[in-house]
Amino acid sequence: MDMKKAGQKMSLCMGITMSFFLSLTGLLSSGHFTIPSFVINFLISTVISLVIGLFIPMKKITDAAVQKTGMTPGKFGTRCFESLISDLIYTPVMTFCMVAMAHHNAVSHGQEMPPLIRMYLPSLGISMLVGFVLIFIITPVYTKMIFGKMQKPEDQ
Repeated sequence: MDMKKAGQKMSLCMGITMSFFLSLTGLLSSGHFTIPSFVINFLISTVISLVIGLFIPMKKITDAAVQKTGMTPGKFGTRCFESLISDLIYTPVMTFCMVAMAHHNAVSHGQEMPPLIRMYLPSLGISMLVGFVLIFIITPVYTKMIFGKMQKPEDQ
């Protein structure tokens, strides 16, 4: 597997995982969880995250930011910094789309709703926290799974 395919696989795994947990978090925190709404949110969120992953080279961005700051790769602080960068790129977009969709659906069915921004900001705070923790925990797991398979048998 070449680096490009490995990066795409990493993006796919991260996108699906982030979409699953952020969709679950958003619906549970809203108090309006249903299986159909979860499936719809998850599918839409997955598409959004895959589009982001397709166009934004996260590894290049995080590596360049780490290099510019002079941080040491692999250290706890560096991993936190890399997780924050990924979180700042993915989570606000995914959260906004999900909140906007929920807001639109509620308003179109005649419900009185607060302004979109008042729904978005608290949801963003929760999602940023959940997203950061997820990214911090699952990135090394997926990296080891995907890039570990790239080693040639004679290298092992």
